[in-house]
Amino acid sequence: MSTTTPSVIRRPDKGLTISGTRVTLYALMDYLHWGWPHDEIRDWLSLSDDQLRAGLDYIAAHHDEVEAEYREVVRKAEERRRYYEELEREHLARTPPSPTTPERAALRVRIAEQRARLDAEFEREEQSRQTSGVSAEEARQ
Repeated sequence: MSTTTPSVIRRPDKGLTISGTRVTLYALMDYLHWGWPHDEIRDWLSLSDDQLRAGLDYIAAHHDEVEAEYREVVRKAEERRRYYEELEREHLARTPPSPTTPERAALRVRIAEQRARLDAEFEREEQSRQTSGVSAEEARQ
């Protein structure tokens, strides 16, 4: 383990954070729990190799503590999600549906026409690929 790891992990109001970023260790742990490879996590969160390594080293060195905090963060996030979903359900139950205006009806027709054109175009391309023996992956390249 790196002995400098704690100096690159800070604890602002939002929790354990990688210094020089707004990335929390909890976000990093989300991706680790989902099975993402380290290089994809690094790229997705715009971290340097050193920042990612510092986060991973800190998690490894303080695993039990960080895991307990992570579980609490996830629990609170789930609690907030349920609260706001309930607020939204109550709001929608009180709010009458909006009448469809002529403009919206015209937009829906245009969208349906565009979707039909795209579906037909896709179908033609698919048939063309099948008759020529080219796979969809080869056609994209």
